[in-house]
Amino acid sequence: MDAEVMTGLAKMGGAMALGFAAIGSALGTGTAGMAGIGAWKKCYAQNKSAPFILLVFIGAPLSQTIYGLLLMNSISKAAESAQMWPVMLGTGVIGGIAMGMSAWYQGKAGAAGCDALGETGQGFSNYLTTLGVVETVALFVMIFIQGVLK
Repeated sequence: MDAEVMTGLAKMGGAMALGFAAIGSALGTGTAGMAGIGAWKKCYAQNKSAPFILLVFIGAPLSQTIYGLLLMNSISKAAESAQMWPVMLGTGVIGGIAMGMSAWYQGKAGAAGCDALGETGQGFSNYLTTLGVVETVALFVMIFIQGVLK
């Protein structure tokens, strides 16, 4: 296999890290967004004010796309060592999937937070802390994989 192909396969790992992380962000924001709309609807139906703060829960999974971008950049820099392309391709795929799953489940937790906050008006900091714990998985993945690439 020539060096161009190996470098291309290595860089594909970076693109896959970004792609899988973004897919998870889309699933997470979509899930939390649907719950946020439902919570607002309930508030309007009960003539209560609709909490704008639910957008925090809805947008939280977007950060994993940024982590995917950072991992893609690290993989692209390391791709100059074309012999290591299987490592870069594999870490991009596995890392991207892990970050995407974190985003998706953060969106599911955000959906529960939207429902609970919309109904009770209480517990924002507890719900937000839960989202932070779920997000930590994506941060660990990004940091630990970057350590492998050095």
